[in-house]
Amino acid sequence: MTEPEYFRSATLHDGGFAYGAQTAPGALIFTAGISPLDADGAIVGANDPEAQVRRAVECLDVLLAERGAARSGIVKLTVYVAAAGADELGAVWLALDTAFDATPPSIVLGVSALPYPGQRVEIEAVVAVSGGHIPHAPVERGSV
Repeated sequence: MTEPEYFRSATLHDGGFAYGAQTAPGALIFTAGISPLDADGAIVGANDPEAQVRRAVECLDVLLAERGAARSGIVKLTVYVAAAGADELGAVWLALDTAFDATPPSIVLGVSALPYPGQRVEIEAVVAVSGGHIPHAPVERGSV
């Protein structure tokens, strides 16, 4: 079995960690949690879950484009929300649904906290890649 390739982003904020892993070229990408960060690593839309959904999806688009993939290949999304109740989770679901022409299979989960001050949303994706793989900023195994 081929080991996964861990990768960073050539464009997004470098927080010192892999943004994801890709299995054999042209197979699957598993992203790490995508936070709604700007280029300097600051949270976009602090304490605004709907704005953070939009920014996290924009960051996901960038990451997928760097890997030769696109939203159309998303097979599953997991959305983590630092939320106090079902109303907030519902608002995040609506923002997610608005961000996609056809919302992929998804789950929105309430969690007690996320890593950055003011962060309310983080998104993970599993994405099928069609065609060849385009390596950008790979991470050596064990360096993350």
